[in-house]
Amino acid sequence: MSEKPSFEKAMKRLDEIVSLLENGDIELEKSLSFFEEGTMLIALCNQLLDKAEKKVSLLSKTADGLPLETPFETEPEHEV
Repeated sequence: MSEKPSFEKAMKRLDEIVSLLENGDIELEKSLSFFEEGTMLIALCNQLLDKAEKKVSLLSKTADGLPLETPFETEPEHEV
């Protein structure tokens, strides 16, 4: 992987790798190669998420530079 993929492309590739590994129809060497690629993609995704979190934190400061904390609201769970 010479060029770093976007977060979305990295996640898509991770989904593909997980499917391939779960299938179990590949040789050990190829499985190890996929596993190695997956761990690199996970590290990249974590790095991109950390960067995004820092940016959101920076953008969410009050005029005096203090962090602006707002509660995180989730959608109500629907009963099944």
